[in-house]
Amino acid sequence: MPFQIVLNIIIAVMWMFLSESYSFSTFVVGYLLGIALLFALRRFIPDSFYMVRVWKVIKLILLFIRELILANLDIVKLVYKPKLDIEPGIFALPTELTSNWEITLLANLITLTPGTLSIAVSEDHQTIFVHAMDVPDVEESINDIKSTFEQAIMEVTR
Repeated sequence: MPFQIVLNIIIAVMWMFLSESYSFSTFVVGYLLGIALLFALRRFIPDSFYMVRVWKVIKLILLFIRELILANLDIVKLVYKPKLDIEPGIFALPTELTSNWEITLLANLITLTPGTLSIAVSEDHQTIFVHAMDVPDVEESINDIKSTFEQAIMEVTR
């Protein structure tokens, strides 16, 4: 992937030299042409096309924004209820992530989502302990996190 990005920047700079216009817009046009050229020649490049991973990163960011908005709405609903009937709790989230970077990213995404907080990671890096403000069903909470954040992180990193 880094090779493709560098190659794409080189193509964009070459486009600027060939068109004899050294502006940002010419660089962007050259970069877009480089993306199209790398896509057309992707069978000759050893890695997979890097824009696929870029798209997956964008999807992860959009997923986080969606979960952030939904969690904020849930918290507002809980706060403005006349009678506070919440079930706070701590649960163990088993994870399939292996690298420290993946586990840290998952723990940070959980912590940044309102109503949840990553407390600790187990010594064997297989479990993240999560405190949630309202946990009516532990299995549903675990499945929600695994099907959203963990799955998106695995798509990006693998």
